[in-house]
Amino acid sequence: MKLVTVEQMKAMEAASDAAGHSYDAMMDRAGAAVAQVVQQRGAVKGKPPTASIGGKRVLVLVGSGNNGGDGLVAARLLREAGAEVACYLLMPRDDARVTAAREAGAFIGVLPDDRGLRVLRRFSLGADVVMDALFGTGARLPLPPDAHKLLNTVKGDIEARRNKDAGLTAPVSPAAPAGPLIVAVDGPSGMDFDSGALDVSALPADVSVTFAYPKIGHTRFPAADACGELIVADIGVDPALASGVALELADPHMIRRLLPARPASAHKGTFGKVMIVAGSIHYSGAPALAAAAAYRCGAGLVTVAAPRTVLPIVASRLTEATFQPLPDSMGIVSADAVPILSKALEGYRAVLIGPGLTHEKEAAAFLERLFGGEAPSNRRMGFSTKSDSTAPPTRVSLPPLVLDADGLNVVSGKEEWWKLLPESSVLTPHPGEMARLTRLERDEVEADRLGVASRFSQTWGHVVVLKGAFTVVSAPDGRIVVMPFATPALATAGSGDVLAGAIAGLRAQGLNAFDAALCGAYLHGLSGHNARTEIGKAGVVAGDLLERLPAAMRQLTGV
Repeated sequence: MKLVTVEQMKAMEAASDAAGHSYDAMMDRAGAAVAQVVQQRGAVKGKPPTASIGGKRVLVLVGSGNNGGDGLVAARLLREAGAEVACYLLMPRDDARVTAAREAGAFIGVLPDDRGLRVLRRFSLGADVVMDALFGTGARLPLPPDAHKLLNTVKGDIEARRNKDAGLTAPVSPAAPAGPLIVAVDGPSGMDFDSGALDVSALPADVSVTFAYPKIGHTRFPAADACGELIVADIGVDPALASGVALELADPHMIRRLLPARPASAHKGTFGKVMIVAGSIHYSGAPALAAAAAYRCGAGLVTVAAPRTVLPIVASRLTEATFQPLPDSMGIVSADAVPILSKALEGYRAVLIGPGLTHEKEAAAFLERLFGGEAPSNRRMGFSTKSDSTAPPTRVSLPPLVLDADGLNVVSGKEEWWKLLPESSVLTPHPGEMARLTRLERDEVEADRLGVASRFSQTWGHVVVLKGAFTVVSAPDGRIVVMPFATPALATAGSGDVLAGAIAGLRAQGLNAFDAALCGAYLHGLSGHNARTEIGKAGVVAGDLLERLPAAMRQLTGV
């Protein structure tokens, strides 16, 4: 599933038209897809789908361009299916699609002829469905005044209906009626499909139906918040026309192909050994979450290497793992742990380093010695540049590495830190950590998540998993994939530990760095999505994700 810019989509449509699949044919398929979504949703938000749309009232807001044409096709089809349909035009248009909708029995109203917006309000106050087909990918912000007036009127009427219904039903019903189903054609009118900017008058949708490919703006805020559920409909564009598009949106088909096989003849060695180097007296839960996630994603054996004084706490929460005690100072791993860890790593296929190690000088000295360079220096974060150990720096031979959390924060203080890491390591920063690693401001990272992840992944030679809503996974060879998940269920302490552990567990099973990062990020996001559905927006904790990881794999593979 490619993720495209507006210009790329226009070029593909033009090429498709030139090859004989006309704009008219694409518009007919687009309108049919929107009509099908309305029928599948049952036309009434918050209620079970019905077998027929007959008698349901549909208001279609129609613009002057192709987006309006898509809406008119959908209007005609819904009218033919038995719905009561009103098409309200932003400005007069006289074309075959308006004629077809009128001949099918749809009412046609036009904004310039509607003094006081009485006609519009008659339909908006009673609609079961409001379809927004005013502006598509060609919209320019801000929207024109007439569009503001139209959208604000409809928004006000919908809000008034919800408030009225809530007042009438509150004494006997635990929840107010949800109001009309709002369906956006391509996306809410007033969104920028490249930048994700959103006009103040935009009508937030319950579902957006876009065509051929999702657009970058669908994964950027604030527009992403206004799109609702995103459905991508096929309009007959040849997939070969997108072969030159590098950016992709992860989908179940992509991840299903990458997940490691689980042969019946397997034993625990088949699925690899993972070492989790994590934890401190301050963060004893981090190694337990990461180790459990590695197991839940299929790793054969997981060992937790943690400070000696902390390990009993971790062991009490994790019965399946094995353990490697490490020397510590007041519950913080010390540099003297490096020789012990080096010897213990023999035979392991992956190592995760970082969750819960802290930024303390002892942890910094440990990582400095582990990676065989000088002690990191970062005055802003107060790192010490001196090790408590008198042993000389020694470069340890590490298995494939996942570097997370405090591991990233500590190494970020050293110039050209990325040269100290094993080839094709996986880095899992959140935006703040990415800012420290790149010497950028956090706002700069957030403003260009795709560009920053891709540029620095290629510079560093490592896979970057830039966490957050619509997590970005970028490879040194230029491949870049966006996760389709944005849910507050993942905005909870320990969620990142679960993600890092999942990636390490998949890496141990033989996946290369990029594929392990893709699968881990997708399973993590899908688990969060499922937790949000089952538990709610608030109250999900990191531990809730663990049991949902294998369920997510079963959801993808069917076994």
